[in-house]
Amino acid sequence: MALFVQLALNTLQAGSVYVLFALGLTLIFGVMGVVNFAHGQFFTLGALLTSVLVPALHDALGIGIAMAFMLSSVISIVVVLGLAVVIYQWGFRQYLRDMVGSFILSVGMLLFFEGAFLWIFGGVPRVVPNIAPGELRILGAAIELQRLIVCVVAVVIAVSLYVMLGYTRFGRTIRATAEDAGAATLQGVRHKRTLLYGFMTGSFLAAISGCLIAPIAVITPAVGNDYLVKGFITIIIGGLGSIPGAILGGLTIALLESVVGYYLDGTMATIGMFCLVAVLLLFRPRGMLGHVQH
Repeated sequence: MALFVQLALNTLQAGSVYVLFALGLTLIFGVMGVVNFAHGQFFTLGALLTSVLVPALHDALGIGIAMAFMLSSVISIVVVLGLAVVIYQWGFRQYLRDMVGSFILSVGMLLFFEGAFLWIFGGVPRVVPNIAPGELRILGAAIELQRLIVCVVAVVIAVSLYVMLGYTRFGRTIRATAEDAGAATLQGVRHKRTLLYGFMTGSFLAAISGCLIAPIAVITPAVGNDYLVKGFITIIIGGLGSIPGAILGGLTIALLESVVGYYLDGTMATIGMFCLVAVLLLFRPRGMLGHVQH
């Protein structure tokens, strides 16, 4: 029983961040019709800034680690969103629903920002001080308090996004634009503004995912690449453009990592992910909950 609970906790704490990251990726694709490879760099910038600012604010202002982390996260998200606005206005805005053009642009930005981050932040791995020391024991299983906090925050944000997209005017506008941009425009939807809002929402999810992962992982300028690969695997499993699919895919990937990683090793878990993707591409290419994009 304790082992089952421990594997479930491991799945939830890893899957919550995967889900947030993949939600941003699939939201941008659904609204704009572009695949954003630079999404991982927004994630990386959020994590790097948080890892740098937490100890700096702790020493400069004399505040606790937890408060420094919250303040650092807010600053990091604002910086990432500012960068996202610039990239959208001067880049992606020119390649809406252009898969080839957006692919070339986003890959170029991925390489540029990875080099820029290495030059600015250096290649030394960074570790954020523990924001909530201690652990919680549940039915014989243990989870660090800071990992539990990260998991809870990620779940709250994911649920809030799901509710927003499903039950608010803004969400209906986003979904209408993703379904048929032309028809949505004829119904009075401000198409260009909606695209910007969709891109900013996706970028926010990448930024906050990076902030949340900072206390529980070693941060380097290349940390986003691994999450980018897992993000694409997640949305392939769940279905490109599907919000529920991104949630299902993220939890599936985390479950594979947790269970296969425990009984075998991490390498076999990675092989299992790619095998699952191969099977889905053969027999259900749209993913578990995918739908046709218009």
